Amino acid sequence: MEAVVLAGGFGTRLQKVVSDVPKSMALINNRPFLEYLFDYLIIQGVEKVVLAVGYKHDIISSHFNDRYKSLAILYSIENEPLGTGGGIRLALWKIDGPRALVMNGDSVFRLDYQALMEFHLKKKAVATLALRKLDDTGRYGCVSVNRTRRITGFVEKGLSTGPGYINGGVYIIEKNFLMEPEFRGRFSMEKDCFENYYHNSRLFGFPADSYFLDIGVPDDYIKAQNEFAAFKD
Repeated sequence: MEAVVLAGGFGTRLQKVVSDVPKSMALINNRPFLEYLFDYLIIQGVEKVVLAVGYKHDIISSHFNDRYKSLAILYSIENEPLGTGGGIRLALWKIDGPRALVMNGDSVFRLDYQALMEFHLKKKAVATLALRKLDDTGRYGCVSVNRTRRITGFVEKGLSTGPGYINGGVYIIEKNFLMEPEFRGRFSMEKDCFENYYHNSRLFGFPADSYFLDIGVPDDYIKAQNEFAAFKD
């Protein structure tokens, strides 16, 4: 299994606590966040990762070079910001196989990636989103699915309250899906792709109750300092 990790975030909301490195390199107990992500990728059988980078990418590449433990690392460098969708599309050119595990570089969702892949293949999906159930979806927005787990709708953050499924920031994406002509240049994976194409494309949701944390805001970044101490590589 090959993976793409979006690691070019500016970390605007983290400026008070992390100001001089990309968000994915924010230190958790004196280790960059990406190391925790990579450790879990290795546990899940991933052998190759492509980092979609831009902002201060030299900090990331000088730290990891081309390998972390057993994990081979390649870099997909954005010369100008391409958005989440454009960044993923560019990185997919460095993936050898027909599909990739894709994830955000500022959150961790420790679900079973093999089970996610099996579900994706069984459903013959063009994209499968890992979903996390929360008691309050207001910060993230929510995703609805039908009884077959096909995605039936999205509600923007701030417009949804109460329990529901959120986009957990981990996907399986078919390369061919993003190579269509309409997906060029800068675009949002969430807005311009998922939310616009779920009506007519085979997009599915994979619910999982596994550990989830987004370090994108200071409170959760501080929370990670305690909770990540339990993770073993």
